[in-house]
Amino acid sequence: IPVAVGILILLVWYLRCRSTKLEFIGHDLILETGLLSKNRTELHVRSIRTVNVYQTFANRIFGVGKIAIYTAGDDPEIEVTGLPDPHDLREMVKKEQLQHHAR
Repeated sequence: IPVAVGILILLVWYLRCRSTKLEFIGHDLILETGLLSKNRTELHVRSIRTVNVYQTFANRIFGVGKIAIYTAGDDPEIEVTGLPDPHDLREMVKKEQLQHHAR
């Protein structure tokens, strides 16, 4: 039974990873979630106010973390857990914002 539980946990994790896509397209950060039905959130990089990265000790060891992106208010517009290299995404947002302001 412990092996079956372990396989089930890995399967859920795999499906969750396959059903979440976060990417830059132009000046927009786009989050798509879902396998059969899709949910899509688009944020223009100019509207992003704060990018928070949360990592436990174990997250840092495995190079993953949780990212929360805020535009206005107290609730994040985008929140993704288990994201590989979350600091890289934060740096990409900052770089894109700097390039946008330089124009």
